[in-house]
Amino acid sequence: MNAEDGIYDFIILGGGPAGLAAGIYGMRAVLKTILIEKATPGGQLAITKGVENYPGFEDISGLDLSDKMLNHAQSYGLEVIQDEALKIEPGPDLHSVKLASGKVLKAHAILIATGGAPRKLGVPGEDENLGRGVSYCAKCDGYFFKERVVAVIGGGDTAVEEALYLTKLASKVYLVHRRDSFRAGRLLQKRLRESGIEVLLNSVVTRICDGEDGVYSISVKNISTGEEKDLETEGVFIFVGITPNNGIIPPGIAMDRSGYAITNEKCETNIPGIYIAGDLKQKYAKQIVVAAAEGCVAALAAASYIDEKKGEEEAV
Repeated sequence: MNAEDGIYDFIILGGGPAGLAAGIYGMRAVLKTILIEKATPGGQLAITKGVENYPGFEDISGLDLSDKMLNHAQSYGLEVIQDEALKIEPGPDLHSVKLASGKVLKAHAILIATGGAPRKLGVPGEDENLGRGVSYCAKCDGYFFKERVVAVIGGGDTAVEEALYLTKLASKVYLVHRRDSFRAGRLLQKRLRESGIEVLLNSVVTRICDGEDGVYSISVKNISTGEEKDLETEGVFIFVGITPNNGIIPPGIAMDRSGYAITNEKCETNIPGIYIAGDLKQKYAKQIVVAAAEGCVAALAAASYIDEKKGEEEAV
């Protein structure tokens, strides 16, 4: 195969943990591999403040861990380009990927590891105040709320982690969660109880209120009692899950009701030669180590598929 002609063995879409792990294993399998990432390699991992549950690292920043993954993959000579994949066209022989730059790349196998984007609350004032008090990344924007009152929305690991991080900067932190208990791990919940964060359970945000200078309060409703009240806050950090970036998935690939792709244990879709791994894939747990493992599995499965395919072509 001649990569200079835009033809590869293996194309990886997405530079998060799944994509980078696939890059490592693809190169180790001696596949002509390219990884395409439209933003910064690392994906959501790169903007995660601290990672304490990735094997081998007791405490490492998400950016440092993603840099280590990228450097590891590139040490094998992995080609990484910054571009956006717009469309995948499955073919009987080679699959094609159309990029925003106008290039068209082809490969025997494609891994879609485009992950997801932060899910929105969908309440009045959210979209209008993005960058004016509304944020989906405490590490990115927390500094701007030094000595100010902020509210974190959510109840999972990320929400609790980010709320704890904001206690180092903000004068006061609220944590608003729609359920009566947290989904975050027990260690994080212990830290939360000891943090001084004011917790509002069984509560949802119904409106984000703003003025000339941006957000000044949020309206919160207790879904058990129906009581509504306003909380004065200048920052609203939203962590209520991830929406899968599934727009690139070709027609015909099975997805569940939430838009996550359905694959087998090899990360194979129902289109031969197209694989899906990471947060775009339907699964029980969305963790960095799981995404990386799926990238490994997908690359190994792709290598086996390509070897078999080339063997059949040579036999003809």
